[in-house]
Amino acid sequence: MANHHTARIYRSIVGGLGTLIVLIGLVLVPLPGPGWLIVIIGLFVISSEFHWARRLLHFVRVNVERWTRWIMAQRLWVRWTVGAVTAAFVGFIVWCTLRLTGLPGWVPDLAVLELLGLH
Repeated sequence: MANHHTARIYRSIVGGLGTLIVLIGLVLVPLPGPGWLIVIIGLFVISSEFHWARRLLHFVRVNVERWTRWIMAQRLWVRWTVGAVTAAFVGFIVWCTLRLTGLPGWVPDLAVLELLGLH
């Protein structure tokens, strides 16, 4: 950009917006859904203006690829175990969230909810 002042404002807006997206993603990480994807999108936004974010994004990409290659090279029982532990962790986080916030009003009254301590 030709105007240094305008470039600084633009860079601040991009940094602020990217940081907001990253923070929203981090809040959503323990919940089922695209928390990490939102964090990575926020890093993409920040990396358009900041070199440190480009390096961090590269680090994330390399390590996700490394993890994917490692997990796919494991025996099926290892992959299933990692998946089951991940699902149990997500289930626990959802349960804790519902215990703290309560069930939404549209959830039907089911006996299983009492067994889980959610009613």
